[in-house]
Amino acid sequence: MGVTKTEHFTEIQNQIAVIAKALGHPARIAILEYLLKVNECICGDIVNELPLAQATVSQHLKELKLAGIIKGNISGNAICYCIDEKTIEILNTYFLNITETISKSKCC
Repeated sequence: MGVTKTEHFTEIQNQIAVIAKALGHPARIAILEYLLKVNECICGDIVNELPLAQATVSQHLKELKLAGIIKGNISGNAICYCIDEKTIEILNTYFLNITETISKSKCC
């Protein structure tokens, strides 16, 4: 297996890549959209919403949390998940920069 050379890239390039990888599965997009709709929820709510097993939903939540896209707070014996606004702001800034750059250039 090859070694990734993340040290050759900027912190923001690495951060965006981690976020993009976590968003690279339709189930994770569905989870994100559900959290946008309800603001916060526990894993069981998401399991009831998606056609996936509880263990699968938990794995997707773990990936989203590791990427910093969502955060979870312990509420009794469950974890209450919500979107991490700081990470969404990083994505927003990144894509706004791309949009502004494209609108100023005359490509092809």
